[in-house]
Amino acid sequence: MDAGDRERLLHGTHHAPHSVLGAHRVPGGVAFRAFRPYARAVTVVSGGMTVDLHDDGDGFFSGLLPLREVPAYRLRVMYEGTELETEDAYRFLPTLGELDLHLIGEGRHEELWTVLGAHPMTHQGVDGTRFSVWAPNARGVRVAGSFNFWDGAGFPMRSLGSSGVWELFVPGIGEGELYKFEITRPDGSKTVRADPMARRTEVPPATSSIVTSSRYEWGDAQWLERRAETPAHRAPLSVYEVHLPSWRPGLTYRQLADQLPAYVKDLGFTHVELMPVAEHPFGGSWGYQVTGFYAPTARMGTPDDFKYLVDALHRAGIGVIMDWVPAHFPRDEWALAEFDGRPLYEHSDPLRAAHPDWGTLEFDFGRREVRNFLVANALYWCEEFHIDGLRVDAVASMLYLDYSREPGEWTPNEHGGRENLDAVAFLQEMNATVYRRVPGVVTIAEESTAWDGVTRATHHRGPSGFGGLGFGLKWNMGWMHDSLEYMSHEPVHRKYHHGEMTFSMVYAYSENYVLPISHDEVVHGKRSLVSKMPGDWWRQRADLRAYLGFMWAHPGKQLLFMGQEFAQGAEWSEAHGPDWWLLDPHYGAEADHRGVRDLVRDLNTVYRATPALWQYDTEPAGFRWVTGDAADDNVLAFLRYDADGSPLLAVCHFAPVVRHDYRVGAPDDVPAWHEALNTDVARYGGSDVTNPDPVKPEPQGWHGLPASIRLTLPPLATVWLRPA
Repeated sequence: MDAGDRERLLHGTHHAPHSVLGAHRVPGGVAFRAFRPYARAVTVVSGGMTVDLHDDGDGFFSGLLPLREVPAYRLRVMYEGTELETEDAYRFLPTLGELDLHLIGEGRHEELWTVLGAHPMTHQGVDGTRFSVWAPNARGVRVAGSFNFWDGAGFPMRSLGSSGVWELFVPGIGEGELYKFEITRPDGSKTVRADPMARRTEVPPATSSIVTSSRYEWGDAQWLERRAETPAHRAPLSVYEVHLPSWRPGLTYRQLADQLPAYVKDLGFTHVELMPVAEHPFGGSWGYQVTGFYAPTARMGTPDDFKYLVDALHRAGIGVIMDWVPAHFPRDEWALAEFDGRPLYEHSDPLRAAHPDWGTLEFDFGRREVRNFLVANALYWCEEFHIDGLRVDAVASMLYLDYSREPGEWTPNEHGGRENLDAVAFLQEMNATVYRRVPGVVTIAEESTAWDGVTRATHHRGPSGFGGLGFGLKWNMGWMHDSLEYMSHEPVHRKYHHGEMTFSMVYAYSENYVLPISHDEVVHGKRSLVSKMPGDWWRQRADLRAYLGFMWAHPGKQLLFMGQEFAQGAEWSEAHGPDWWLLDPHYGAEADHRGVRDLVRDLNTVYRATPALWQYDTEPAGFRWVTGDAADDNVLAFLRYDADGSPLLAVCHFAPVVRHDYRVGAPDDVPAWHEALNTDVARYGGSDVTNPDPVKPEPQGWHGLPASIRLTLPPLATVWLRPA
């Protein structure tokens, strides 16, 4: 063997080990070369022929056989105390084709997970696993794993042209093997990394990747066929947000599948939203600092176990939205940070790479291969795991170059502005690709600024000159902040803050909105939802019920975090999850918590049965103020309409008194109204002030409407009325 080849193989810096190792025709016959560190002897076995190779030292063995063609052969390797007969990994052709490499180079391989990573397969008639990884700056890459005692010296990978992709087919190994990539950096130092494309990982804090393939057989075909019938913004959508590891601590995916779908279905939610399930090293990050973008966390089971949970939810008629985190990743030295010795997934400019808030690194959205990694990841979850929606985390931090940065800490874009043009292009590509490939899936932006056109189509330009970002829905953070601020005031002060409850309608149709009461609002000293309300325990619960009635009637979709549906008083903790003991019949105040949960169930039931509450969420024709200025009375009243013009009248009363004969404007074409829902009824824990009989309009115009009705308004309550 050439001395240079030998040196590069020993030091893990050979780009083309297959050109040296294996069997090759040479003048005089066929040369066999093997690199097997620690072996005592290596023998070529071909048909009935066995030939011992010469020990060249340092683990190299070679021999020249007087053959005209390369035969089919195996290697018999003798170690101290054992003998192994195996296929030679260096006799196989590449497993990736030219088209795959071309698409990777263009950043357009929409099924990237099928070509990179570890894949059990049959190649040239032999069973084994194909390993492939993108590491363009590496001087060499080797595979180390449980199958070679974590010594990758004898398993160098080959570089496939200028693609930056390294590949090796290892015969005889399959599912369950642990592995990592040993990378030689440009400076000659070594780093051992988990696979960025690993589809299964060890349970943290262990960090190895695991060879896997799926055998799951789905049972949700009917759900998938039906989900694309109605766009999400014109359909009922009420979401129960869940942190899977702590919803019922200790349960596996399959155990959760026995409990979560039944619970969510009983409460009437249309969807669950799962806080990030992609693998992450630190549980306290709640999944928002991802290291394994293609692997469901192993804390609760295997990838097929997670599919079982999604399938169970679908078969119960519940959609699955998943939090997705393409904004940043942690700096763990075994993961993505400076993956091949230089900035690769992160931006090469340190000012652009460092995320100022979370101590993490931002993706380089301008690099084709990185954009491809993320776009394909979005498709992966939707196509492989049948996810129905992606809620994209921290969009604002992606869109602005100066996000959380002081002057001098950021560089303007090519137009002198603060917009991150690369991130805009990435989000547009991701949304357009997902909507093209996976009908019925919705993407949702957690975006907290007034960026123009978050939910506008990507090909429609707005006043800012940008095309829309292409999301289906956007979290309405303004509504959430304003309405919670209003509710935190004592009722006697609320009239001075009335605009905080009405301002959301000024911009309600600028985007397609979700109204989020999420995990972010019930942690870190913000208090749980019921604990934000002023007054004694009765008033807190009454305020909470009135607020939920207002929320479910307001234009936009609903999202409620676990534990808030039964008025948990304590903040959420990922360490122990919701306080389920509050619903124990032996607990003295159990009825108070069960009453709130009963209200949530009824809100969802009436909501789903009333198209006026969701069909025109994104169109002004679906809403009309009756009174938005009754600040002194702490009253809001408005009408919602469906496509046929059928109305629902919502009256919200945020004062702790009963108002008798309260006149509210009404249309004159509804003969009578009846209460469809009243948050003050006794079984919810209220004072049971109701309007039990149908209420008939009087010809006296009021609030700009041709007729009016007189109601008894319960204290701290929301009342919904429908045509009788």
